[in-house]
Amino acid sequence: MTGGIELIPVRGLGEVTRGTDLAAMICDAVELVHHDVVVVTQKVVSKAEGAMERVDPDDPLSHKPLVERESVRILRRRGDLIISETRHGFVCANAGIDLSNVERGWAALLPEDPDRSARRIRDGIRGRTGTEVGVVVSDTFGRTWRRGVTDVAIGSAGLIPVLDLRGTADAYGRELQVTEVAVVDEIAGAADLVMGKSTGVPVAIVRGLGDEVFSPRRDDGTEEHRGVLGDVVRSPAEDLFR
Repeated sequence: MTGGIELIPVRGLGEVTRGTDLAAMICDAVELVHHDVVVVTQKVVSKAEGAMERVDPDDPLSHKPLVERESVRILRRRGDLIISETRHGFVCANAGIDLSNVERGWAALLPEDPDRSARRIRDGIRGRTGTEVGVVVSDTFGRTWRRGVTDVAIGSAGLIPVLDLRGTADAYGRELQVTEVAVVDEIAGAADLVMGKSTGVPVAIVRGLGDEVFSPRRDDGTEEHRGVLGDVVRSPAEDLFR
């Protein structure tokens, strides 16, 4: 896929508020090259799109009604923790609602359509620079049966979200039967190594990925791949745990 990648943190972006043009902010902060992948944290996307709600800063549980509202299904409860399914199809803690890295008294909700958010940033970058890039909107998720958190993609544009290797041969010449690689999740996790959780770096560039991870365009200019919601999230019919 690649002979090596470079992870570049984008520093000094400044405060993001409702209406901030993220594409313009990114273009002003870093020089992008063809087939860079721009990884943007969900938090700044939510801020720019106004997906924020006021909560009581003195009540650590005041965001729980928002969790109930943003959930289509509650899967588990343990103490104050809720594992739920969002309308996007994500299964995560507290419907993805977060109080970290936002101003006191506010809670950040997930973007309404993270794939659309990624397309908007990608199109804005192309319009300003003429550069073709991929975009991933990332968020921090836990993993079933494993401790610790990692960043995954909740939205993408310009990329093949899942690289299907079925029918190709492994290193010993055996045909792969079930291997599908969640490329956008791997990109999000890699980018988090230079963004971190408390460094104030909400954007990173992943440079050096092979052309095969970028989504081809049809004759009408649309992409062949739908993004995270269409290509990564399992339908209930394919999910062994729902």
